[in-house]
Amino acid sequence: MPIQTPICDFGQKAIPFELKSTDNKILSLNDIEGENGTLIMFICNHCPYVKAITKELVEDCSELSKIGINSVAICSNDFVNYPDDSFENMIKFSNENHFNFPYLHDETQEIAKAYDAVCTPDFFGYNKNLELQYRGRLRELKKFIPVKDGESDLLTAMRQIAETGKGPEDQIPSAGCGIKWKHD
Repeated sequence: MPIQTPICDFGQKAIPFELKSTDNKILSLNDIEGENGTLIMFICNHCPYVKAITKELVEDCSELSKIGINSVAICSNDFVNYPDDSFENMIKFSNENHFNFPYLHDETQEIAKAYDAVCTPDFFGYNKNLELQYRGRLRELKKFIPVKDGESDLLTAMRQIAETGKGPEDQIPSAGCGIKWKHD
């Protein structure tokens, strides 16, 4: 049973972070902030929901960059119990899928907890003032196959945010695998 994201908490400010990227740079929220908006995504390497949308996600992020929205992906999964989500495999996954956005490692899981991320994929779409305006899905999936019907929900919402500063009032939650939390 997939986990679903909560309703968008409109206006909630993005939380600063500094995390290591798959190209071994430390990146902060300030480094990736976009002129017209910022998309922060919690994903991982092994989740079938993420794998089902990865190609379109890369395409959407390319389109978003053309309108001044920068994107970043963060992997927060427990890589000890889920070695597919190790830093080395993050590098491999981002290269194989031609990521055009930074892929960051949240080794301590502090950033996922601060954002209250619940699943992979979990999308946080911010306006140019880093105020949350979207917490929905990329698009509908049926048996891990994207249902193609024009532009994705994510791309449409982020375009609206770039143009108006506001996200759509009606948003369909993202569904995916629960974040693999470490157990003390």
